[in-house]
Amino acid sequence: FSNVSSTETTTITGQLRLTDESPINSTKIVLNGGEFTTYSKTPDGTFAFYQVPPGVHVLDVHSHQYQFGQVKIQWLGNNNADSNVEGADAAVQTSATPKCIEYSYPGAPKQVIPHPLILRAHAKFEYFEKKSGFNPMSLLKNPMILMMVVGFGLMMLMPKMMEGLEPEERAQMQEQMRNQQDPTKMMMSMFGMGDAEPEPSSSKKRKGKRE
Repeated sequence: FSNVSSTETTTITGQLRLTDESPINSTKIVLNGGEFTTYSKTPDGTFAFYQVPPGVHVLDVHSHQYQFGQVKIQWLGNNNADSNVEGADAAVQTSATPKCIEYSYPGAPKQVIPHPLILRAHAKFEYFEKKSGFNPMSLLKNPMILMMVVGFGLMMLMPKMMEGLEPEERAQMQEQMRNQQDPTKMMMSMFGMGDAEPEPSSSKKRKGKRE
């Protein structure tokens, strides 16, 4: 294990960039879930963490507009490994330059990146669905529009249908149309009560028997 002074710290610097190289607003950047916090400068997107102690740190960019990858930073100090350590641990050497690994998204393969960090936005967040333009065919999906179209079509076709009917059938259809305007007549015609003739009274029946 290395002999690292408790007061030994480093500075982690970097820059946020967009794919089109346009300026980026000031963005919050944190180390280790908020142990260290800083904001990028506008418009170049540069940032820095000061007095970062040795160890493994996780950098996250908290942007409401763009998605940046997560970066793991390893910095073990400026001294060399302890010469008294033997075996596999003796191969561990510290470096003045932090070692950085970026994960573009959770579960993505790691990618070694240099320090100072250059972090590019991988995607842009879309919070609202884009408003579609006017489509005349969408009117046909409206039930009220369909009813109006069907009713208008029947009004246009009804006179032509009446011309090819016999006089009796035409009169019957006209009668049905009149009954539809009167709910009472329509109900009577449905139950066969409209054409029923009134039965003769009982007095008339008795009179007919006597004759």
